[in-house]
Amino acid sequence: MNLNFNTNIFKKEKIFLGGTEEHIVRGGRHLFRLLPQAFEGIQQIGVIGWSSQGPAQAQNLRDSLAGTNIKVKVGLRENSTSIALAEKAGFTRADRTLGEMYEVISESDMTILLISDAAQAENYQQIFDTIRPSATLGLSHGFLLGHLKNIGQSFQENINVVAVCPKGMGNSVRRLYEQGKEINGAGINSSFAIYQDINDKAVDYALGWAVALGSPAIFQTTLESEYKSDIFGERGILLGAVHGLVESLYRWFIHHGYEKKAAFINSVESITGPITKIISQKGMLSVYASLNETEKEIFKKAYCAAYHPAFEILIEIYDEVASGNEIRSVIEANRRHQRYTLGKIDGTQMWQIGIDVRAHRLPEIPVHPITAGIYIATMMAQVDLLKEKGHPYSEIANESIIESVDSLNPYMHYKGIAFMVDNCSTTARLGARKWAPRFDYILSQQAFTAFDNDSQMDEQLFENFLANEIHQVLSVCAQFRPTVDISVIG
Repeated sequence: MNLNFNTNIFKKEKIFLGGTEEHIVRGGRHLFRLLPQAFEGIQQIGVIGWSSQGPAQAQNLRDSLAGTNIKVKVGLRENSTSIALAEKAGFTRADRTLGEMYEVISESDMTILLISDAAQAENYQQIFDTIRPSATLGLSHGFLLGHLKNIGQSFQENINVVAVCPKGMGNSVRRLYEQGKEINGAGINSSFAIYQDINDKAVDYALGWAVALGSPAIFQTTLESEYKSDIFGERGILLGAVHGLVESLYRWFIHHGYEKKAAFINSVESITGPITKIISQKGMLSVYASLNETEKEIFKKAYCAAYHPAFEILIEIYDEVASGNEIRSVIEANRRHQRYTLGKIDGTQMWQIGIDVRAHRLPEIPVHPITAGIYIATMMAQVDLLKEKGHPYSEIANESIIESVDSLNPYMHYKGIAFMVDNCSTTARLGARKWAPRFDYILSQQAFTAFDNDSQMDEQLFENFLANEIHQVLSVCAQFRPTVDISVIG
């Protein structure tokens, strides 16, 4: 994958990740003055949809482009229940910053399509028929490309097709942007991709978009690589795997004599609190280094017990995504959920115990070595699989580690599993519900039985972890970490 690009507006810099060369652009509010140049020829940006990413991106773009001649206009379906929410955020028909979605698409020079993935699959032809020739179609996910490949269709050739994909849920994109008003550089990193460039301006359009969203660092990918890693990642360690993992951990602790609150603290709280914080600030090896010698042996044993069972489910997920089956399943699930809506995922005893634990949270939450070993083994299995499949290291780090610890886990830490999962897109919510039980099952059946039975450890597997290139990659990517921890309150 050739990750080199040319920009006429922004400064790019070279970085080396695991011995490979990539180029990035650093963001920041000092670059907002360059946005009119980056968006040369664009007078109106239409933001279509008000679901997971829509509110954040519409507001961030509007705020970043304030004082320019570029209008940001939200497009929604007639009689959409989201109209009142958009109006509350300051988009109104009276000032022509809110309109019917197809009307907004037809009049916009750049259309950022943020309706649900299933709605994109259902309405793509009318959207393509409405968008103006020579306009730019912006996506924040490659799902639509995957769907078009499934049905043997393609984007029309007379438009730019670009993507900017924030590495976090919409709430994170907005919250860190607002924090960035006080501290320059606070924000969610983004990847960008150019699928079609008909006027040699697509790169600057995409970079301008990412800068306007408040991204501190902007990495390049391809639209196909993005949708594979994104759909896979949210079913893996970002959402589905961590959900299944903590369910199995909680039961393991209960089975081994822990009181319910202690079981929750040593499973969920241990991951979302100290383990997340250490990985975010210092990397995965620092979690291992924080343990005493006895705990290190327990970590090692848990890591070796969990790695291959986790990898087995992860490779199945990747195959399902790459084949198009997972995209088809999302579309079919959305049709079923017109009859049965998505159910609750936090009503069990475990998550009810969590409410009380969070209300009386310990000042010092322990790093439990079993929890750390199982969690990091699953994370590393995802890293290794994405590397095996040819994804760039910037994407691997973001989709397997950084998005998890800097954007998603803080939501589970604040208010539980549903608050994290159900603040994400419908595609992510569906995937988490579908695959979490598979991780729960295989870890319970294989990883914990191997641990309890003192199965022989794979010494080479653990040596591979200690020497993995991802640790150097994370040390470089740490330079692009948000300048503040996300505040999920507000």
